[in-house]
Amino acid sequence: MYIPLKQLIVSIFRWFALQVFRILGWKFVGNIPQDIRKAVLVVAPHTSNWDGFYGLLFCFVKKLPIKFAIKKEAMFFPLGPLLQRMGAIAIDRAGKQKSPTKKSMIHFMASMLQQQASLMLIIAPEGTRSYVKRWKRGFYYIALQAHVPLVLGYMDYQKKHIGFGPVVYPTGNFDEDIQQIQAFYKDKMGKYPEQGV
Repeated sequence: MYIPLKQLIVSIFRWFALQVFRILGWKFVGNIPQDIRKAVLVVAPHTSNWDGFYGLLFCFVKKLPIKFAIKKEAMFFPLGPLLQRMGAIAIDRAGKQKSPTKKSMIHFMASMLQQQASLMLIIAPEGTRSYVKRWKRGFYYIALQAHVPLVLGYMDYQKKHIGFGPVVYPTGNFDEDIQQIQAFYKDKMGKYPEQGV
């Protein structure tokens, strides 16, 4: 049976990625329901650059069609073109005048989700690896505007679990919904727990 070279290379890399998780002792937990083709994939707690490495590797193994928000400062050469190919969307957190407003970024990402047949848009709601008192709201309003669910993804470094928790359909009542979402993450340990939820 003939297997195209590109498909063979991707399969080999996927197999190696799976072995990396096994060797490091990580366990995959949960799945995204099969009927969900589009969603905002919430990832928390985000406390380390390793989150991105493990998270993207995990999505690669799971064959998820992804795009992810990343600060524009990380899009330097030669890493930038590679990240863009992997699905990176550069975000200017400085909020300079020429940059899109938060409202327009929410609209842009919601439109992107609506236009795709299948897409998981990955967003870390803390918006940084440092401790924050309040999560940013953009991830929630993107899902609300795009009429897609929030899939709660996580990495628990203490248990070495990586995977998916419940699916939350935003109601428009942010305060109530965020309590439900953050309650799920209360016992999830980031690499640096003091910086987590």
